[in-house]
Amino acid sequence: MTMALNARCREKELTEKTMPEDPGHSAPEKHKTEFEAASGLAISDQCPDWQISLPDIEGLCRRCINAVYQIVDPVVHDGNFVAPEISVLLADDKTVQDLNRDYRGFDKPTNVLSFALDENEDGLDVPGVVMLGDVILAFETVKAEAGEQGKTIEAHTSHLVVHGILHLLGYDHEDDLQAEVMENLEKRILTNLGINDPYSLPDERGAA
Repeated sequence: MTMALNARCREKELTEKTMPEDPGHSAPEKHKTEFEAASGLAISDQCPDWQISLPDIEGLCRRCINAVYQIVDPVVHDGNFVAPEISVLLADDKTVQDLNRDYRGFDKPTNVLSFALDENEDGLDVPGVVMLGDVILAFETVKAEAGEQGKTIEAHTSHLVVHGILHLLGYDHEDDLQAEVMENLEKRILTNLGINDPYSLPDERGAA
């Protein structure tokens, strides 16, 4: 199991935290290169269908992480810019349904789940590293949605990885204002990845 779930996993509760504002600018140029090189990524491949459909899934995740930090300011910890550690679990619908039921109370699969590692939970005490948490993807749901929306699975997966990372960074879509901020960030990030506006199609707003 991934790090946030091992460390008394719970989904990020933004009712207890203030959602970051839309940065409205790119991350400071002087930090971009070093930040991209240092950003940590751990991938757990629980469902082999991911590698079959997306052989470069690790590269896709890294490109998404880097693209996020071209728009959103780098993580600050103890007054210093640090490299966040993000875990991506490539799962199937059954695994995601179980997690969705156990931690969110919804007994059904969803396309993506984000589980943030709380500052007070075990697993954060790694010098120079901030462990943000887990992004968990459900293969069957992601593939089906891509087909229904006329997208490639690569483009749809990229959107969901970006969406999940933004959740780990404190963004949410519990109300219209939060949704607008988060969606605008996603569109800017995906544009930099060469991916069209994902919200130009119906039903895309429902990413978890």
